[in-house]
Amino acid sequence: MGISIIFLPCNLCLLKMVRLSCVSFLIAGSATAFSPASFSRPQHATWSSALQMEIETGAKDPIKVGVIGCGRIGIVHLGAINKAPGVLPIVVSNPTVSKAEAAAKNFGVPKFTSDAMDVITDPEVDAVWICSPSQFHADQIKACAANGKHVFCEKPIATDLAETVEAINACNEAGVKLMIGLQRRFDPNFLRVRKAIESKEVGETILIKTCSRDPSPPPYEYVKGGGGIFNDMAVHDLDMTRFLAGADPVEILATGSCHIDKSIEDLPGSEAFDTASCIVRYPNGVNAMVDVCRQSSYGYDQRAEVLGTEGMIATDNVYPNTAKIYRNDFTGNADMPYDFFLSRYFEAYVTETEAFCESLVNDTPVPCTGIDGLIALVMSLAADKSAAENRWVKFSEIIETVYCSSPTECSLLVESDVFPEGFKPTSTLSELENIVVPDADQQKK
Repeated sequence: MGISIIFLPCNLCLLKMVRLSCVSFLIAGSATAFSPASFSRPQHATWSSALQMEIETGAKDPIKVGVIGCGRIGIVHLGAINKAPGVLPIVVSNPTVSKAEAAAKNFGVPKFTSDAMDVITDPEVDAVWICSPSQFHADQIKACAANGKHVFCEKPIATDLAETVEAINACNEAGVKLMIGLQRRFDPNFLRVRKAIESKEVGETILIKTCSRDPSPPPYEYVKGGGGIFNDMAVHDLDMTRFLAGADPVEILATGSCHIDKSIEDLPGSEAFDTASCIVRYPNGVNAMVDVCRQSSYGYDQRAEVLGTEGMIATDNVYPNTAKIYRNDFTGNADMPYDFFLSRYFEAYVTETEAFCESLVNDTPVPCTGIDGLIALVMSLAADKSAAENRWVKFSEIIETVYCSSPTECSLLVESDVFPEGFKPTSTLSELENIVVPDADQQKK
């Protein structure tokens, strides 16, 4: 039976005060669909975990977790895990084992290893934080699902759309939680803007703007093979427009150019861009405008603005301090904004980790799902396609290129008039009501 993949709106809550629309997607066959009505819930193994024991017995055993990757991001998450109530880190891994050993010593973690699979297969581990390089994410997510481990994974799930769907469905079929690290959703500045939109403090939304400008461009070796400016940089802003709009996007127009580092102009596609702009259309005539640039002479520029029918709300950059200088030739902040993403979003990284810990301890839905990660990738891929073809691109055009023979066996279709038997591409988002394999939290309803 052939299968096509589509997505459409559903609602979820974030941090108990922010509501937004997420995108679900359907795996629809020629006659049946993977939906609550027609898909029998997977009979996955009964994993003996602290989370399950607490649900069944009321015992307050700590959730035991492992962390894969002891680089900068992994250390931030490990520090937050170490302070979260009801959660206990017991093992860490890193290919350079000395880094894992140092992290274990600094945070009092009893075990360390160079092999990520040692973390994933550890019988004591209930949940795994995946903070490894992007190319390993999908396989590690699938391995966690196969071993009954709940998963927190830094974005992206995968750079390939089909593999992203497979990884999400692997967790959903196994009945384990999957949370994706889109940390800007947990930044207090952007959360305040979202709250203002939700409470109509500035009326009905008319226009959304975001910008991301890095202090300096990355080296050529980083850009080469990195997937292009839309996938490795603008994806955060595209996701933020959806977060602020509280609705699912319809289509996108994107363009890019090179102004800073001329050495990258020989790279393919959007890897040759160091500057890019996007317009995203949302329902009810709302537009979102995104601009990104790999260099900003005045520091790390991360701002958002929403114009409403009764006012406007905007964020400013974050500074190391509030000191200002007043002179006859200058008035302004004494120091530049934070010049590194980790210092700018440190609080957001910690907060998202705490949110997943809370979800594990209390067995509540995760605030940033695999579907959110999927749609962020769809948006960046659509932007890339728009810039390459110089036209508006509907997001459904990206989704309909995925073919799945089963929930965990998917591939991308090449442009062809010959489709697999039973494959029915869908071009609209509003006509469907069923979603992929229900996730662990949906299965409880």
